[in-house]
Amino acid sequence: MKLSILTVVVCLFIMSSCGDSSEMNEYPQDVVDATTLYGNKTFVFPSLSENAKVYVSHWGAFEDFETEAKNISSSTIEALRDKSERLITRIDSLTKKIPDTLFTQSIISRVMVAKTRASLLRQEVNKGQIDSLRLQSHLHEMNMATKNLIIQINEKFLKDAIDFQQKDEEKKELEKKRRFLDSVYKAEVQDKKNN
Repeated sequence: MKLSILTVVVCLFIMSSCGDSSEMNEYPQDVVDATTLYGNKTFVFPSLSENAKVYVSHWGAFEDFETEAKNISSSTIEALRDKSERLITRIDSLTKKIPDTLFTQSIISRVMVAKTRASLLRQEVNKGQIDSLRLQSHLHEMNMATKNLIIQINEKFLKDAIDFQQKDEEKKELEKKRRFLDSVYKAEVQDKKNN
């Protein structure tokens, strides 16, 4: 009886070992070539509006971040490791020095999304086994986070310009009404004097 239990256990062990080796053959690991370039070099980032450039120029950390983020694509794994570290450093500086003019919830949110995307990218490129599809996805998401941050900065200044224009028009309209009421009052006073 002990011999039959031992035989069954040995047979199960052999069968499970065979099953594991066949599974490994079914799903070969991606071998990452050190010369392969990752990311989309043709990704189009929006430009900052002229008004936004004026304010962003006082936010030196943004210019450094933008340069790093735009240059991260089309890089080898080794270059991505270095660039992702620099990108994280730039984003850390970016989060600490947001100017008052740009300190809005929507811009802060976009900066935090970019920081998260950069951290995920750095995590992916520093793994022992790199999944090239996942790496491509992280690079695309980083590009999108950068693009959305630039768009949000532009929209903030566009909204500010529209708000300023509306306030200016309201002020002109109030001035026009005041002059009209003054002229009506003067006309009534003149009428009373004539009567």
